[in-house]
Amino acid sequence: MKLYNIAHSRAGDKGNTLTLSLIPYRESDYEMLCKTITAEKVKTHLKDVVSGEIIRHEMPNIHSLLFVCQNALLGGVTTSLAIDPHGKALSYALLEMEV
Repeated sequence: MKLYNIAHSRAGDKGNTLTLSLIPYRESDYEMLCKTITAEKVKTHLKDVVSGEIIRHEMPNIHSLLFVCQNALLGGVTTSLAIDPHGKALSYALLEMEV
């Protein structure tokens, strides 16, 4: 099953750092996401895009995960020649991950 079947995502950027949230549609799926969607698994999934460290933060009070991805925007929004320098498309790439 793909993540987009059970969750949605938002992206944010600051310089060359990308943040990706993962928010389950049902709060009851939060624990399963915590167990299965690790920073290492996200790093492997986004290996062609994120060259730096990925840190996962659990936010149980709002039932979501936040991934902070270093060196993810080819230098940053104002210097990158990428088609999507803001990284919004990476939230969709994350949702393509198999659970």
